[in-house]
Amino acid sequence: MTRAPAQKIQPETGSLPEWNLADLYPAPDSPKLRAVFEEGERAAEAFSETYAGKLAGLDGAALGAAIAAYERLIEPLYKAMSYAQLLHAADVADAEIGRFYQTVNERVTDITTRTLFFTLEINRLDDAVLEDQLRDPATARYAPWLRDLRAFRPHQLSDDLEKLLHEKSVAGRAAWVRLFDETMADLRFTVADEDGELTLSEVLDRLTDTDGDRRRTAAQALGRGLGENRRLFALVTNTLAKDKAIEDQWRRFKRPVSSRNLANHVEDEVVDALARSVRQAYGDLAHRYYRLKARWFGGDKLDYWDRNAPLPDDSARVYRWDEAKEMVLGAYGAFDPAMADTARRFFDERWIDAPPRPGKDSGAFSHPTVPSAHPYILMNYHGKARDVMTLAHELGHGVHQVLAAPQGTLMADTPLTLAETASVFGEMLTFRKLLENETDPATRRILLAGKVEDMLNTVVRQVAFHEFETLVHDERAGGELSAERLGEIWMQVQGDSLGPALRFDDDYRNYWAYIPHFVHAPFYVYAYAFGDCLVNSLYDVFSKGHAGFQQKYLDMLRAGGTLRHKELLAPFGLDATDPSFWSRGLSMVSGFIDELEEMA
Repeated sequence: MTRAPAQKIQPETGSLPEWNLADLYPAPDSPKLRAVFEEGERAAEAFSETYAGKLAGLDGAALGAAIAAYERLIEPLYKAMSYAQLLHAADVADAEIGRFYQTVNERVTDITTRTLFFTLEINRLDDAVLEDQLRDPATARYAPWLRDLRAFRPHQLSDDLEKLLHEKSVAGRAAWVRLFDETMADLRFTVADEDGELTLSEVLDRLTDTDGDRRRTAAQALGRGLGENRRLFALVTNTLAKDKAIEDQWRRFKRPVSSRNLANHVEDEVVDALARSVRQAYGDLAHRYYRLKARWFGGDKLDYWDRNAPLPDDSARVYRWDEAKEMVLGAYGAFDPAMADTARRFFDERWIDAPPRPGKDSGAFSHPTVPSAHPYILMNYHGKARDVMTLAHELGHGVHQVLAAPQGTLMADTPLTLAETASVFGEMLTFRKLLENETDPATRRILLAGKVEDMLNTVVRQVAFHEFETLVHDERAGGELSAERLGEIWMQVQGDSLGPALRFDDDYRNYWAYIPHFVHAPFYVYAYAFGDCLVNSLYDVFSKGHAGFQQKYLDMLRAGGTLRHKELLAPFGLDATDPSFWSRGLSMVSGFIDELEEMA
């Protein structure tokens, strides 16, 4: 578990940065880290003795002091957990790091079990009592957190049951998630060429290769490799779906998606309207675009491994890391210099881990850690245009997390539906900047097609994922689903969403197995579509010269989790509950496809 060098040289992409986690802790065996748990145990015990069973009798100043003490207590524990999570993501295959990650998880769970009473007891306070306590500024400071916490009151169980669920999580759901992650990290996909065996990140990267045979062999290798392990992945999927169903039943959630919607502070009806609008637009968006792309490839049908392929006249230019950095920072700076200054810190202070490595998490994320520290970005940079967009996306998250940090540990986090706003907006800024600077018609078409495909992946594909989850969880209520049945549901939603121009084979039936969101965060996926459509509407407002847009936008990011989507969008004249809101967002994608058809 020694720290890797600061830069890794890739022949085509140049020096790629590796993050410096020493800003959190020097090493897993650091005395500072041990002290966190020792102090956490003492503080949790003292906190319980001081406040357990007494909250209803506190005045507003005392309750505010109690919440502040709770916030101070949990932040070091969250920081330790973040450190373990980041180490694990950087090398999921390392057994010693996996053991460390699990140990930290268990210790944090043990300590926070002693403070679990606090939020449960707050939710048992009479409305009149809390209303009186909120008159004091010390408690009023935490009004948004109390609002969101008490939204779960109808679904709260007895203290003993809540404690049991909390303690068992490390040996239940968390253990199954770890099994999935470590299995994925260990998988190697065999291709019939000089490369031999590929990691998941490498095989997915090949699906955007300029060579059609390399795309085909990678796609088939991925399907075969997943198929060889599909019984295990089906077991993970069935177990986690049943685990969720049991808890949802005890908590009296009406639908499998409802708990996620409540956590996102968005109504079931709003999510239903989003999904319905996107499904109704499948034909105008995905079906239409892939027919067009099939013609570009010389036929009426497009093999699924060509769905994200570069266009036939695309040179598949490789963007060096320094070039990608300047492109994204330039786009951010053109929008607002302060936003670029915040983003630049990620490069200057080594908050990014970019090189692809065996055992590394195959995806990308920006982890906020805790407000007293700073976020870290993980990605796998291969030098493609999509990697530049991924950098812009994750930096959007990172800027959002830095700006929201002053809200504190309890209120900095943003619901998933709004967490994707800054990331997708960052992508849009970068794309628009690239498009504005490009005068060659052929290159503009390539850029525009790439953006359309990214938007289809973000909107259509994620709503199809949402549909897959909905069907799987609903059907799981009647018994365990076989791997074959999971494949059938997958093929159904993929065919419906992508359209008749796509040609699939049996290997593609197994692709449901590698989507990590189904395992890590059930029903997360619609947040991407929510964020993309929201950003399209926001960008439409911005492009029409809305007065003070930049300041309003940054204020929205600074709000963190203190405001709901209605309050955040109101300054821009937008309302996600308006049925036309989603159509407005989808019309931008449709307009891009119109432009591509005119170029054809």
